Amino acid sequence: MLATLGNQVTRTIYLLCITLMLCPSTLWAGNANETDASSNTDEQAGCAALFDHSMRQLHSQQQIDLCALTQGKPVLVVNTASHCGFTPQFKSLEALHKSYQERGLVVIGFASDDFNQEAKNEKAAANICYINYGVSFIMLAPSSVKGKQANPTFKVLGEKSTPPNWNFNKYLVSASGQTIKHFGSSVEPTSSEIIEAIHTALNIESAALSN
Repeated sequence: MLATLGNQVTRTIYLLCITLMLCPSTLWAGNANETDASSNTDEQAGCAALFDHSMRQLHSQQQIDLCALTQGKPVLVVNTASHCGFTPQFKSLEALHKSYQERGLVVIGFASDDFNQEAKNEKAAANICYINYGVSFIMLAPSSVKGKQANPTFKVLGEKSTPPNWNFNKYLVSASGQTIKHFGSSVEPTSSEIIEAIHTALNIESAALSN
């Protein structure tokens, strides 16, 4: 009886060894699939829907991939115009860009003539932005920011927040795209309320506020 039992154990061990030699991957298939799924999830995370498109840069043929630019970062969106009483806000917007870009904030200017105050010539508009005010953040070519013709970003902003009723409306969009804070034209980009909102979006717990 013991001999029979010993033969059965020996046969079982033999068959197990053969299985391992022929199909070693079958024992690890579960872990491999889990790793692949995790990797695919990360790759497909994408960006906030309102930035999932490309637009042309101001006075350039270059297409800006807004998804790649903004993915995982809070974004300050502003509809701009070159000949508006609020145009000097470019200087404050540039100050925000320089102060917070390394912490992750993205500033994007959407030039627009919806309120009839944008330069008709893109070169002139670019000169005002880049030369007069030293803008180095991304400026996009003129597009509509309100109504049925609004570009994809402002279409979502208008639906989920407040459509711009004038130039230099500001929208702080969280990294996930789920939270949008709107600030009107008269609110200075470096006002305490915008700085506080930026600090919250960037998880900055304590920092001196600038006015």
